Amino acid sequence: MQLITVAGPPSAGKTSVMLKIIETLQEETLRVGVIKFDCLSTQDQILYQKKGIEAKIGLSGNLCPDHFFVSNVQDCLLWSQKNNLDMLITESAGLCNRCSPHIRDVMAVCVIDNLSGVNTPRKVGPMLKLADIVIITKGDIVSQAEREVFAFRVKQANPSAIIVHVNGITGQGAREVGQLFKGAQSVDSLTDYHLRFSMPAATCSYCLGQTRIGQNFQMGNVRKMDLS
Repeated sequence: MQLITVAGPPSAGKTSVMLKIIETLQEETLRVGVIKFDCLSTQDQILYQKKGIEAKIGLSGNLCPDHFFVSNVQDCLLWSQKNNLDMLITESAGLCNRCSPHIRDVMAVCVIDNLSGVNTPRKVGPMLKLADIVIITKGDIVSQAEREVFAFRVKQANPSAIIVHVNGITGQGAREVGQLFKGAQSVDSLTDYHLRFSMPAATCSYCLGQTRIGQNFQMGNVRKMDLS
């Protein structure tokens, strides 16, 4: 079974483009499932299920969604195998630009939109810089010059990535990505696989529920600014 990890900033259009891409795969009778990772709430599974796509959601609550993802992705793979899927797509929102939800030897996709600003590719970390495919959305809302500058900045951030423009409304570009997805490696188990980059550190007192402000309440992995 093939596994693909998809990540990108919130509201970049990940679900919209995935729906269009999966439609092209369904035309080839492939059974595709989706696991959507989010923090507090999502109704995206309803959109997938309306299209006949097996879908589950995982809400991390007050945990870092990346840590939640890596703690559950092997179980998600087993779920997809139990349901005899041909392909599993995990979709997660990069709530911070340091997010790192990609796995070595597993196809990695980043979805990013033109409206986020031409400097955004420089600010996004591993989920963009280590992706195999970068999907750029909302190109119909900006000028041709802005699209070209944005794509150039993405190429600067990740020179080896395949860049594809996809329209989440019309589906333009979705078939091309679908063909790329069909080239993903098969995965039987993720045991002993490695992340492409380490997760954001998350072991300070605030991670454990502290709400008071002040040096006396800051313990663990705390980094202070140099304001001298």
